[in-house]
Amino acid sequence: MTYDLVIGDRAYSSWSLRGWLLFDAFGIPVKTHSARLYTDELATTLLDYFPAKTAPTMRTPEGTVVPETIAIAEELASRHPDAGLWPGDPHARATARVLAAEMHAGFTALRSHCPMNLRVSYTDCQPPAEVLADLKRLETLWSWARQTTGSTTPWLCGAYSAADAFFAPVASRIATYNLPVGPEATLYVNAHLAHPSFRRWRAMGLIDGADQDFYRRDYPRRDWPGPVRLPATAVDGTDTVNETCPYSGKPVTHSLELYSRRFGFCNALCRDKTVADPEAWPKFIALYHS
Repeated sequence: MTYDLVIGDRAYSSWSLRGWLLFDAFGIPVKTHSARLYTDELATTLLDYFPAKTAPTMRTPEGTVVPETIAIAEELASRHPDAGLWPGDPHARATARVLAAEMHAGFTALRSHCPMNLRVSYTDCQPPAEVLADLKRLETLWSWARQTTGSTTPWLCGAYSAADAFFAPVASRIATYNLPVGPEATLYVNAHLAHPSFRRWRAMGLIDGADQDFYRRDYPRRDWPGPVRLPATAVDGTDTVNETCPYSGKPVTHSLELYSRRFGFCNALCRDKTVADPEAWPKFIALYHS
């Protein structure tokens, strides 16, 4: 048995990103159930997860329903004490919990003016004073956390923890809207953009349904500031270097081309998520380098 997790659109649902990272970044198996925002899909899906009304919502293998990312983080940490969701050091752990709590409840101006959108990046969004104040508070918290815990890693409290997972959607907003932060905060944002779990989520978000009009903005665009993806393209045919899908082991039905070599997959989803960011998928990269 494994956990179930209800999520919204990967490109836009910041809370869902946070909840999913609490599994993927810490090696905890989970089965996701995706429901498109601004439709009746989420409400319909959550009928089986009473009393939840938002994404993400977790259901444990025993059937306990746990909405809200704070509750999910604490429950997973209790059930998987060796996974490292919270730092082992008591001071660093307390600091991480402070960070997660403030992120969970605060920064409303930033969230409102800059909703998460992993499909685009803009040159400028003209952030108002309230958003700039939220950014200043973020920089204060991030700097304080690193100093008080003595972190020598890219993360806030030593090793990557639930606190970092909670800030991943904010880091994506800074990247999407080119928000003004200093060099230390920029390095922290870049660490998120390069994190393997974040890259997998974003790759799925790029192919996860049509654009949502609610998130459309008319700001001038720029290239995504994260790692540059390898130039894979979807192609027809099944004349590939591999006979079975690197993810499922099933026969090849779809293919991509990367630097004049063709690789096969068992369905369009496996192929398209790999085209979106080949280096996000270790099993494909192992095949590519074989």
